[in-house]
Formats: sequence, C-alpha cells, structure tokens
Amino acid sequence: MLASASPARQSVLRAAGIEPVVRVSGVDEDAVRTSLTDSAPDELVTALATAKAEAVVEQVAAEFAEAVVVGCDSMLWTGGPDGHQLVGKPPTPEEAARRWSWMAGGTGELLTGHAVLRVSNGGVVARSSDHLSTTVRFGEPSEQELDSYIATGEPLRVAGGFTLDGLGGWFVTGVDGDPSSVIGISLPLTRSLLAQVGVGVVSMWDHAS
Repeated sequence: MLASASPARQSVLRAAGIEPVVRVSGVDEDAVRTSLTDSAPDELVTALATAKAEAVVEQVAAEFAEAVVVGCDSMLWTGGPDGHQLVGKPPTPEEAARRWSWMAGGTGELLTGHAVLRVSNGGVVARSSDHLSTTVRFGEPSEQELDSYIATGEPLRVAGGFTLDGLGGWFVTGVDGDPSSVIGISLPLTRSLLAQVGVGVVSMWDHAS
C-alpha cells in the first residue's frame, strides 16, 4: 500500500516487481513542518513520511487483513543566498527559477524519508522508519533551457524543482548515492524497512508481470 499519489513512486515500484495499491494521505505537509520547526532536516522528512503512512493505515486495516503501508517524503537540502535550507516543491514558476539560480553548477542533498507500517488482523503490528541522503550534481541550463523547463510545469510538481527520470534529467550531471531515492522511493531503504517489520521484499513481487 503506497500512501502517495506520486506517479514516479508508482513507476519505480512497478518496474521493481510490485504493483502498489494507492491510498493518498491528504496530510497537510505545511502544518507538519510548522509543528516541527526545531527538527533536523532528516527528522523532518522522516516525520512527514510517517504522518502520511499513519493517515491511511486505519482505512487500509479496514480493507485488508494483511498489508504493509509505505509513506514517503523527499526534500532538497541546498544552498541559497541566506545559507542552506530545506525546500520541497516550488510554489510558483518564479520560485522554481530562483532555486535553480542557486542549484545550477552545484550540488544538493536529496533527503528521502520512508515509513513502513505492517497491518495484520485490523491493526498495526510493526513500524519502521528511516531516511537517507543522496547527493545530486546539477548542470547549468541556459536561460532559454530553464525558461522552457519551468514552462512545462514539471518543476512545480516535484521536491527540489527537478526530476531525474523526466525532463529535469537533462540538467542533472550525476548522482552520488541511491538514484531510486531521487526518483521518489528508495528501493534499498524500503527493502530494509520491510525486513524490520518481518516482510521479505520478494514475497511482494508481482510474478504475473
């Protein structure tokens, strides 16, 4: 069970042998961030992922006797004119352009938080959560390229204002760490968290595919 509407996360799971059932959490991410202003960046993304999983687990438990719920959140830790800051989806094209002015030719740390809840017989029987960091190295798009990219709307739909698997991939020169986490869901981290709640990832593969 994936507590996310992200097409990229769904695509990663499908390519890795799992057909996810999606239940969108509807969590107010701004409210969670506001309540955790003193948290470290890695703690914040993990808390957001946990909030998303917890928001749908009651519904999942009512629908399925046995299930696992996976919540995810990603944000970019990057330098700016006032020092490093943690950013999610740019709210406007202007903000996307401003952020790219910091990122171009530099690096950012894509922080990904995941939470896994195991459901059995109507309730949660195990929980696990963690995060990881992946360094993203950005190219230097021309003004025309950047204007065209922002005009597509893609940067406004994704954490950090870029993608690795979409149009933004043209402007990413490298990744140091787990590329699946940059796309949206870390397969290695998810596998580890599943093992912590007693679920082997191969048992979830869709062999029919």
